[in-house]
Amino acid sequence: MRAFASLLENLVFSPGRNAKLAHLTAWLQNNSGDARGFGVAAITGDLTLPHVKGKMIRDLAASTTDEVLFALSYDFVGDLAETVSLLWPQTHAHNHEDFALGEMVRFLQGASRAEAEAQMRYYLDRLDQTQRWALLKLATGGLRVGVSARLMRVALAGAFDKPVEDIEEIWPLISPPYEPLFDWLEGRKPKPQSEGRAVFKPLMLANPLEETDQESLRLSDYQIEWKWDGARVQLVSAKDGVRLFSRSGDDISHAFPEMIAGHVFEGVLDGELLAGAPQSLGSFNDLQQRLNRKKPSAKMIENSPVFMRCYDILMSGGDDLRPMPLTDRRQILETELAAMAHEKLDLSPLIEAKDWPELEKMRGDCRSDGLIEGVMLKRKQSPYQLGRIKGEWFKWKRDPLSADLVIMYAQRGHGKRSSKYSDFTFGAWKDTPEGRVLVPVGKAYSGFTDAELQKLDKFVRDHTVAKFGPVREVEQKLVIEAAFDSLHLSSRHKSGVAMRFPRFHAIRWDKDPEEADTLATLLKLIS
Repeated sequence: MRAFASLLENLVFSPGRNAKLAHLTAWLQNNSGDARGFGVAAITGDLTLPHVKGKMIRDLAASTTDEVLFALSYDFVGDLAETVSLLWPQTHAHNHEDFALGEMVRFLQGASRAEAEAQMRYYLDRLDQTQRWALLKLATGGLRVGVSARLMRVALAGAFDKPVEDIEEIWPLISPPYEPLFDWLEGRKPKPQSEGRAVFKPLMLANPLEETDQESLRLSDYQIEWKWDGARVQLVSAKDGVRLFSRSGDDISHAFPEMIAGHVFEGVLDGELLAGAPQSLGSFNDLQQRLNRKKPSAKMIENSPVFMRCYDILMSGGDDLRPMPLTDRRQILETELAAMAHEKLDLSPLIEAKDWPELEKMRGDCRSDGLIEGVMLKRKQSPYQLGRIKGEWFKWKRDPLSADLVIMYAQRGHGKRSSKYSDFTFGAWKDTPEGRVLVPVGKAYSGFTDAELQKLDKFVRDHTVAKFGPVREVEQKLVIEAAFDSLHLSSRHKSGVAMRFPRFHAIRWDKDPEEADTLATLLKLIS
């Protein structure tokens, strides 16, 4: 447990990607067995301890700590695991026991709730503060150490000198603690067999189109499509079944059971998951109703339908089409989709532009649709390759929207930001019978520099007017220019609107809050 705790601590305090990869690689190479496998599962979000939840941790903390002290500490720290690990009483003389991580996980996985609670207390009494924190992070599933499942697979590839695409391909076939994976990585057994099975194929990605690119690219060499405002997915059908994968290779079939039903083809399709139906698209806000639901009800499936708009085919039967030029793959895709006639699949149409000015106008006009983010340019002769290949695929997104808004609330962040107020809720003015009031329209925690964050944190501390648990209400006097990709009507929000990807664009220390935008102005952006 001590080695895993040290890894998590190093990851938290290493902001750079390369530094995180170095720590992960060293830990993977210097550890073995269940401890390594379950540690990987915890970081990738694949570890489940059915009876160890946040409520249990709070109950344990309540039995050992004064209620008011805990509330004040949790409010200050902003993280449950860190708060409990710091406040837990030192009941044993040394607190330096190093339990085997694999044995801890296996016991907690098979224990009843009462047994799990008793064992958690036993561990917390005997571990030092860092190991307590690591155990609580692992148990509750909220590591927040800045490592995605994809980055962990990259680290595995680097640690054992294997192609990351091979690891991506077999990932859906293995489960914690991943014995077949490590047997292959360390040369004890052959690679797990993926042939004939529904496994993820690493995606080809696009580079942002820069103004200078237009000077060197010939538009006629590229296939042009709309950039749909949905979620990138991959549909894989094989002898062992059908699976739907997210862009990071996570199996999301359980969240969209209607997407894997009724398929008779064998192959791999690449495309965009969109809300609604091919002839009546919904917005990304509609799609969000489904994205975070692990097991949607029949009613939700009926009321929030989705479908896949296909734009590439990677495999057909047993044939690997990825080395073929895009234009050839496109012809095969059109033929396959016509033969399937599946109601949840349709073809992404191609668009034509005679020159760059015409394409730029099309890109600008697509905002009025509200369902398109911009345009995609894909070299017609490009094979399907892993990652972002220079000069092959480009994305040219529409310019973001922006509005001047007033900061209303702030909350501390997590990890290295846990000591600073870095999550901000901002609002627009709304006219009511009682007068002009601010209503929340968005929340952002990015787009500012470290130096600006220092100033924002000081502003919150100097201008707090009310406290609501970890949230601080501040004087309504600081204006920011917020950028966002789109705006949608939303019955879930008090203002009636929801922003897509809001972030700070500028902090307007100079601007009077009365000059900030109104809700009516934002509503016009929707229409």
